Amino acid sequence: MFFPQPLTLTPTLFAALPAKLRKPRRSAWSDANRGGAAVDSFLEGPCFDAAGRFLVTDIPNGRVFIIGSPTAWEVLAEYEGWPNGMALAPSGALAITDYRHGLLSLDPATGSIAPLLETVLSEGFKGVNDLVFDGNGAALFTDQGQTGLQDPTGRVLRLHADGRIDRLIDNGPSPNGIALNRAGTHCYVAMTRACEVWRFPLRGDAQVGKANLFFRVPAGTSGPDGMAVDAHDRLFIANPGHGMVWGCDAHGVPLFAIDCRGFGRTPTNCCFAPDGRTLLITESMSGQVLAAEIPPPT
Repeated sequence: MFFPQPLTLTPTLFAALPAKLRKPRRSAWSDANRGGAAVDSFLEGPCFDAAGRFLVTDIPNGRVFIIGSPTAWEVLAEYEGWPNGMALAPSGALAITDYRHGLLSLDPATGSIAPLLETVLSEGFKGVNDLVFDGNGAALFTDQGQTGLQDPTGRVLRLHADGRIDRLIDNGPSPNGIALNRAGTHCYVAMTRACEVWRFPLRGDAQVGKANLFFRVPAGTSGPDGMAVDAHDRLFIANPGHGMVWGCDAHGVPLFAIDCRGFGRTPTNCCFAPDGRTLLITESMSGQVLAAEIPPPT
């Protein structure tokens, strides 16, 4: 890597899941993803709703939390599912990528859950993971399942507001986090098992060309996961396994190394607070949310 050493940033604890909400148990999710260990939570999907409330998902327990303060956690929804990514839809509802059920809609006022997209042409998903909305109200989402280097058939799909569905990528080795640049002209996809972030231009006709490797994280037990783009078009990439969040500029030049290992080795996702400077990070194994203040460009 022929760039200057990225600036190391150390996050602080923003909030920790209260003991009363921790449910250590073995489940079908933990059997498949944690070797059968009993887990009390696995936080993901950080986002803000239209009212400015901060929310996260808890995959194995089918929960969505509102974090009103570091000690005030409220269960907004609890259901039989595995909610992962979450994003604010143009309608004001929250959209969830649920590994078991596909795309779901969550009413932030009542906590009610409704199906949004369960199949494509009657075919079920491999296991959807994360999503982002573009400026036209279309949802771009990853269909990861158990794909990887042994089976590079993960997909990136686009659901238009009128119900049309585009298949943009179908050869992904574990497509996971997804983000758009500020102009909405290019899409970033974290290919977890390849330890890469891909970038490709977006077109209205769903033709994809010149997809390229934009950023590579160090190889290890788990590659890039959730991502966020700030107001300066810098991309932030959660990297569980190494316990890091990497930040790079719009050209893929590494700028920041946010070291989360003082709290855990599994930062899975991130989003920016409304102030545009504070990056909030889900550290999933410890059940904590971390905060890092990101310096402006120099």
